[in-house]
Amino acid sequence: MNKNGYDDIGYTYEDMMEECRQLAIGSPFIAAESIGRSVMGKPILAMRVGCGARNLHINASFHGNEWITSALLMRFLTELSNAYATDGLVGGVDVLRYCCEWTIWAVPMVNPDGVELAQRGVQPNHPLYSQLLAWNGGLDDFSGWKANMRGVDLNDQFPAYWEEECKRRGATGPSPRDYPGPCPLSEPEAQAMARLTESVPFHAVIALHTQGREIYWNYRDYEPPESEALAQRLERASGYKSVKLSGSDAGYKDWFIYRFRRPGFTVEAGFGVNPLPYSSLDRIYEELRPLLLESLRM
Repeated sequence: MNKNGYDDIGYTYEDMMEECRQLAIGSPFIAAESIGRSVMGKPILAMRVGCGARNLHINASFHGNEWITSALLMRFLTELSNAYATDGLVGGVDVLRYCCEWTIWAVPMVNPDGVELAQRGVQPNHPLYSQLLAWNGGLDDFSGWKANMRGVDLNDQFPAYWEEECKRRGATGPSPRDYPGPCPLSEPEAQAMARLTESVPFHAVIALHTQGREIYWNYRDYEPPESEALAQRLERASGYKSVKLSGSDAGYKDWFIYRFRRPGFTVEAGFGVNPLPYSSLDRIYEELRPLLLESLRM
């Protein structure tokens, strides 16, 4: 175990589930619910924080080897919970005021199977052992694995010019990354995210990824007029660069903008080579927290 009490392999699904349980039982401010299950049957949790009429969605770990984003999001939720029990402040900001205006819907680990595979690899007794090894090029090091347990990149799964993304990626079958799947929303994890997003009227969404210290805010000119200015506010809060992105389709943020014409942001937290080490968590969180706080003022 490391000094934070987590396994040396990083922040795990088990860590996340236990923290969610503790937050849900310890605060009337927070509730937890399952929105679906992964390929291997793991519950995918959503944490509901606050009581406001406006709904903000934040998610993490669409990609297995970006598991540090789950730890970042859970730290933010923990700070919000602690603020409810004490003086209401996070980073000097009166978050209780904003949480009376917003309800935050957080999905801390979209891809629990991919996270486990990236952290622990696969053992011979796993039902997909031979397939996973083959998809990973025969290598037993899965630390670079982004996809879900069926070798599908969940952030290429959404019906927003999905066919164009297939052509761009050129991946014809399951692999550690970049395979958009046989059709949009073929995977249970992507289906769960789509159901949640269709059922709750989110005013804005933030998808946490790593790495690059950038904020992507547009999608094929479908974004609403205020998106660029909002991204610039997030840039000023965090120091991350606001970037107008092209040449990317079928991501969750892309689909949200395309489907609902509301602000959506992909935040590439931290800098380095994925998976970013757990030792970088404190530094990245100091950058990310002001951005998340600013999102409550949008």
